[in-house]
Amino acid sequence: ALGWACWKLYLGRPVTNWVWCEAMQGLGSALVQSKSEDALSVCWANLAFRRRHLSHDKIKVAEALLANCLEDIGRHDDALVLRREIFAKEVESGALSETGIGHGLNVAISMQKVGRWDASKSLLDDLLPMAQKLLGLDSDLTLMLGWNLAVLPLDNPACARNDLLEAVNIMQDVVQRR
Repeated sequence: ALGWACWKLYLGRPVTNWVWCEAMQGLGSALVQSKSEDALSVCWANLAFRRRHLSHDKIKVAEALLANCLEDIGRHDDALVLRREIFAKEVESGALSETGIGHGLNVAISMQKVGRWDASKSLLDDLLPMAQKLLGLDSDLTLMLGWNLAVLPLDNPACARNDLLEAVNIMQDVVQRR
């Protein structure tokens, strides 16, 4: 039904029309949510269109959706590559914003999914103070960074006792702020 609605919405409109673009994004988002195999082709088409016709900010949205799709179908390494590219563009643009820190968190989570715990911990250790300074100690994103840093040792078979103790302290702080 959603696919039909998107098709009807952009039927007969020029490909560069913003309604067409948003319809493709909506269709891709719905298919990713439903974990449909068709999501990947729609996300690639959406990204290709945005790279040809739209600004960097609009491209970033499609790249993030494609990374989510890749992760949902188990292509974690491909998702990590794309998430790193998105985050690198954010870092290159200057001081990280809330959005940039969120992209960094996505990179750290993708690193965890492919077993790169040390790299994930290092990135989270860098992002957490930035988020605390920019957003405050009680912001949702700051708390999510802390939570991810705290649960990281649970999946890492090589974690040391000190890492677990640090994780407990971080989790206590996160829980108290929630």
